Amino acid sequence: QLIPQIWTNWRTKKTEGLPALMMFLWALCGVPFGVYAVVQNFNIPLQVQPQIFMALCLVAWAQILIYHSKWPAWKASVLALVVAAVFAGVEAALILTLRPIDNDGNEVPVIVVGIIAAILLAAGLLPPYGELWKRRGRVIGINWVFLAMDWSGAFFSLMALVAQNTFDVLGGALYIICCVLEIGIFSSHLVWLARTWKIRKAAAAEGKRFDDVPAEYQARGIPFKFAERRGRKIGGSSRSAKGDNETGEGQGLEPCTAAPVRESRRLSAAAEP
Repeated sequence: QLIPQIWTNWRTKKTEGLPALMMFLWALCGVPFGVYAVVQNFNIPLQVQPQIFMALCLVAWAQILIYHSKWPAWKASVLALVVAAVFAGVEAALILTLRPIDNDGNEVPVIVVGIIAAILLAAGLLPPYGELWKRRGRVIGINWVFLAMDWSGAFFSLMALVAQNTFDVLGGALYIICCVLEIGIFSSHLVWLARTWKIRKAAAAEGKRFDDVPAEYQARGIPFKFAERRGRKIGGSSRSAKGDNETGEGQGLEPCTAAPVRESRRLSAAAEP
């Protein structure tokens, strides 16, 4: 399912909005997933799938280093290969260590490995929520086909578990968490589309894009309620929260109403005896 995302990254040469931490955590979870699949002696496709997933995640991670962090392509590629080699070595060592233990009837270590894999996979879906907060609910940089395929895989896997005679609690919890977090990403963008519908419609009528609007507001010195949030400056005195309060952005005032409200207050004060 990562191929559409990798293709989008390569075609646009941009990965803004796609967190590097998300791809790295997903690549990392391929190690315990691979160990779990091999030690449990799953069929060959299920043993190979975590390795392919890990490799594709590292490709996407390297793309983020190249396109967003502006690393040289050779440097990002070498780092991704080194990380892949380390992950492969750790996975092989864990398989050789845990297989004899599992054969002796002690399944606890393998179960712990499976739990770690599930936690890492779910944790990888948390960084996009930081990007959603930054852009006030808007999703950019994430390929919708990739996200839809990933959600569908989790959903149908959950349905397969439900149809079984015995329900795998660990697998079910993992699939439910993934489905909920990915629905949250979809829903966040739909809400953003609804909130910015009038602004986007007005911009389109003038032959502009939504991304052109914040710059125009900034040029006129008018706060824009859908502008990207900025974090605190390390070692600096300016803070985004302070700026929001001073401009009225944090109070949710529309740019076209903020000035009349201030003017009305000034006139009311002047009219008092």
